[in-house]
Amino acid sequence: MNTRPTVSSPGQIDSGHGLPVYTGNSKIYPKRMPGRFRRLKWWTASLWLGFFLGPYLQWEGRQAILLDIPARRFQFFNLIILPEDVWLLAFVLLFLAMLLVLVTVVAGRAFCGYFCFQTVWTDLYTWIETLIEGPPRTRQRLDQGAWDVRKMLSKAVKHLLWLLIAAFTGLSFAAWFTDAGQLWIDYFTLHAHPSAWVVLGLFTAGTYLFAGFMREQVCFWLCPYARIQGVMYGDNTILPTYDYLRGEPRHHRSSRQDNYAGDCVDCGLCVSVCPTGIDIRDGQQIGCITCGLCIDACDHVMTRIDRPTGLIRYSSLAKLQPAEGRALQGIPLVIISLTLLTSCLLVIILGINNISDANINVHHHRQPLFITMSNGDIRNRYRLKVHNKTQRPARYQLSVIGLKDLRINGQANFTLAAETTRVRDIFLELPESQLPAGINPIEFRLIQQGGAVIMHKSVFIGPDSSVAGDAS
Repeated sequence: MNTRPTVSSPGQIDSGHGLPVYTGNSKIYPKRMPGRFRRLKWWTASLWLGFFLGPYLQWEGRQAILLDIPARRFQFFNLIILPEDVWLLAFVLLFLAMLLVLVTVVAGRAFCGYFCFQTVWTDLYTWIETLIEGPPRTRQRLDQGAWDVRKMLSKAVKHLLWLLIAAFTGLSFAAWFTDAGQLWIDYFTLHAHPSAWVVLGLFTAGTYLFAGFMREQVCFWLCPYARIQGVMYGDNTILPTYDYLRGEPRHHRSSRQDNYAGDCVDCGLCVSVCPTGIDIRDGQQIGCITCGLCIDACDHVMTRIDRPTGLIRYSSLAKLQPAEGRALQGIPLVIISLTLLTSCLLVIILGINNISDANINVHHHRQPLFITMSNGDIRNRYRLKVHNKTQRPARYQLSVIGLKDLRINGQANFTLAAETTRVRDIFLELPESQLPAGINPIEFRLIQQGGAVIMHKSVFIGPDSSVAGDAS
């Protein structure tokens, strides 16, 4: 095998433990090459268009998705989420956490390589940089050269585009939380709320700084996931893997000995295309974001020298070992993650299906718990609160079950305007001769226009109750 220096790629040093550590002293100029994983990155990155377009989608004449925090109301098309429904958020967050764990155990940092905000915006920024300043060597010479008209013009255009993308990112993020059309007007007329300006400033500065300058250093030093994922890897985790059994000893093509040399020609192209500048041939490293660009580069070289592709491929360390030496590390964690993932998904689906278009809350008055009418009937007083969550008027019919001959003294049929709440007192009356002893459970039923029924349990209290003070 050939001997390699401790500096395995630009801007990296050996930490002494086999893991290269980026020093931050050298800028990485990743080379862009076509290939199947490059195409996959473009497709997955395009999903972030939803981030830009989401606030501007219209649904039945209104903004389709609106996270109105001041009004404590989240709207997703026809689904309205109110504070009492926020318990679903815990399961959504748990679902996403378990999904991230499962993806990491099975496929490493695939999220980082294809879906991460930092990765996608960095890739977009480097694409713009390549279009304006040229390929890596040209960009490097331009950075090292003197400031002339060409350099100032290219740098000015590049940074202007970077800032426009960063500003549009911040504006689109703020648009999720307010009326998107009005927000644009408020920004351009300088009448936006101070919080909107803060969001725009933070996202513009953060995107411009992280994607334009820090880039891979965010993946190495700032992102906590880069540290956490190390304990999730196992021998069966599928990652970009260099087949050292086939590739070593590596030799340049001009000095190859066909009966001795491995397939790796030590061209360094796998390092040149890596967005974090690592050498995958040195083994798994914390800087690998599982993007697969090194696979595209290596397959390109293998095709040119008429050798089989797959010298670098998505595989696991266990598959490179003899069959008897393979382990089953990570399998229990996969099973646990899948179980929790499925459970959370079921709870979320059931919760969404049971979110109604209206809410009813009934409070039994305590002072007095009941009164005896002049005709001998027993009356209980309740405070009824009904909220119409829809964006259209709705008609309701109120009924009570649980006691025979129990009647409602008040308006049982009423209409509520869109997104309004009605609070009113109602009275339930029952002849004392029909009232059983003790606290009697009853159930209020609110029948919505269209047939949906919302129920709320309460009690009816009479003079024979010895535990009336415990009524709710």
